[in-house]
Amino acid sequence: MTELRATWTPTQGEFDRFAEVSGDDNPIHVDPDFSEATAFGATVSHGMLIYTRLWGLVRGAYPQARAVRQTMMFPNPAFAGVDVQLVVEGHIPGTVTMRAWRLSDEAEVFLGEAEVA
Repeated sequence: MTELRATWTPTQGEFDRFAEVSGDDNPIHVDPDFSEATAFGATVSHGMLIYTRLWGLVRGAYPQARAVRQTMMFPNPAFAGVDVQLVVEGHIPGTVTMRAWRLSDEAEVFLGEAEVA
């Protein structure tokens, strides 16, 4: 059984760079003034940026790993400047559970599973 962990503090710069790379420049991710007026009150991470950080844990420990399939949900937002705990647990190769939550209030920001070859 594998367990990979890291703490990540998202930054607005990461949100902006991910928007450039992905083409997802929704103002909820990149416009602090716009986002301040929303229910979130601040910019939020792209869900796939969180997945990228989790997948980075896998590839850091298993450089030859490749994703066969994945499922994911984003139940709560991750905010710039708010620490997030990243955890990957399971068998590589095999199936892993991927989770991420805000350390400030333990709200899950990512819940998923991946089949890894």
